[in-house]
Amino acid sequence: MNYFHKLLLSRSGPAITGAVAGVLGALLVFFGNPGFCFSCFTRGLSNVAAGFCGGEAVLHLRPEIPAFVLGAFLSAFSAKEFRPRGGSSPLLRLLLGFFTMVGAKIFLGCTWRAYARLAEGDWNALAGIGGVIAGVGTGVYFLRQGFALGRAGKVSVRSGGLLPLTSCVLLAILLFRPVFFPASGPDMSLVSVALSVGVGLLVGWMAQKSRYCTVAAVRNLIMARDAHLLYGIIAFLIASFTMNILLDQFMPGFDNQPLEHTNHLWNFLGMLLLGLAATFAGGCPGRQFVLSGQGDGDAAVFLLGMLAGGLFSCIVPLTGLSEGVTAYGMAAVALGIIFCLAVGFLCRIRIE
Repeated sequence: MNYFHKLLLSRSGPAITGAVAGVLGALLVFFGNPGFCFSCFTRGLSNVAAGFCGGEAVLHLRPEIPAFVLGAFLSAFSAKEFRPRGGSSPLLRLLLGFFTMVGAKIFLGCTWRAYARLAEGDWNALAGIGGVIAGVGTGVYFLRQGFALGRAGKVSVRSGGLLPLTSCVLLAILLFRPVFFPASGPDMSLVSVALSVGVGLLVGWMAQKSRYCTVAAVRNLIMARDAHLLYGIIAFLIASFTMNILLDQFMPGFDNQPLEHTNHLWNFLGMLLLGLAATFAGGCPGRQFVLSGQGDGDAAVFLLGMLAGGLFSCIVPLTGLSEGVTAYGMAAVALGIIFCLAVGFLCRIRIE
């Protein structure tokens, strides 16, 4: 076990994590689970909130997110890396999380999902991945100009442990889902939930140890010519592609892809918004969940923003499977890009 931990902490760690996540993500899909998509999982929680508020959205509480957070928490706690902190521009982080979800909703997936879609043969993902690269590249420009959201300070252990504790509560609620959530989405049998929890715990643990991040991989390559995080994405693609071939889940093409649209311009712009906002916030949605498991209150605030964005997309139709991106979705993306550019320019100025 110690050797495995050392391996994850080495420069090979992201590649190992990516390979394991790619294999397990494909297996989740094969067994009827949705696979890895942190924006989709977060929007599922928003659907639950919408249902409690009287909405008609399907209640869809997935176990992967709380398990992922708990895996990251256990990894950080065992390595004495659980360091509660927060207070770095919380309102800006909340809004960055909100617009990250808007961008993900337009593309219908986060960065993890973009690479999973590509490995499944969905060529529409190429436009989204191009948007991520453009968004991260734009963010790097502002980072080089001195962009910063300010320093985080130490907070109490109670504050830092709030999201891991919430994850425990969510998993407990899942055990009583027939009472609270009689219609809680796709296959929610005990075996399916156990599989999702196991995969979430393992990948959360590995992602925390290896610092796996799909946005930081591109950022580090552009800023420092450091590709070791990028190897994690490459390993994810190779492993996921291989498993999809073996499981007969590889369906190449642009059309007739499940739950996707073919509007390449808005796929690109939606993920540009996500890449830019996530670069400013310090990591992709998956990385934000890992950081929150480590006690990072700023990451938790970002995730609350994503949750608000998911609830917004339950109320205002941003995309439709038949018509693609709606006028509301286009306006939301445009507003989000303008907001992020304004934040980029304003946060270059150091106010003493």
